[in-house]
Amino acid sequence: FGHVLVVGGDLGMAGAARMAAEAAARCGAGLTSIATRVAHAGLQAAVRPELMFHGVETPAELTSLLDRATVVAIGPGLGRGAWGRTLLHAVLASDKPLVVDADALNLLAAEPVFCDHWILTPHPGEAARLLKMTPAEVEADRFAAVEELALRFGGVAVLKGAGSLIASKADGLVALCAAGNPGMASGGMGDVLTGVIAALLAQGLPPFAAAQAGAYLHGRAGDLAAREGGERGLLATDLLPYLRQLVNV
Repeated sequence: FGHVLVVGGDLGMAGAARMAAEAAARCGAGLTSIATRVAHAGLQAAVRPELMFHGVETPAELTSLLDRATVVAIGPGLGRGAWGRTLLHAVLASDKPLVVDADALNLLAAEPVFCDHWILTPHPGEAARLLKMTPAEVEADRFAAVEELALRFGGVAVLKGAGSLIASKADGLVALCAAGNPGMASGGMGDVLTGVIAALLAQGLPPFAAAQAGAYLHGRAGDLAAREGGERGLLATDLLPYLRQLVNV
């Protein structure tokens, strides 16, 4: 069912990459690898042995991992320093389908490029940096913002938030996802969404369909988790068992 490679987890941010990878595995990715800092790889592998952790410090060390991947998800815990920047450049030089999130989006805002085989997943703040406007301007017309993201950067854009919007440059369409709840406005939720979309893409869904289905599965899993224990205190990892249930319905 495809091989997802998650690139991220700079020093102090190992959890973000792991959450994305676990979400990908729970949504049906056949293999899931993580390219992360050497300092994180051994400890993380001991906690979740089903995931393949690789200590990577240079772009050259990433090459063989990129060759084996079906889809690359980059950004969770990537950081904005030299390590994250050089790995992003290496990933962008590959021809792999991409899911781009978090600090990879912030780095992209500083060095914009166009690509027709990626899915960008910004929240309003990241979207504002990409579009050189304020978050308030993004929120004032979310439909226009997500359409501009897809037009300016290519591929598919997912503008996260209350009523996530998905736009495809190739299809010329915008979709709305109404699933989700306020309890999902917490750290790590975006990392989980990245993994969900990457898994669906690796299993052969077209990018626009993978983004739509991923947003819905993520939101629905959040709703089921909130129904069980309430919205307050909802954690990103609370979604994982529900994601597994939903992809098997």
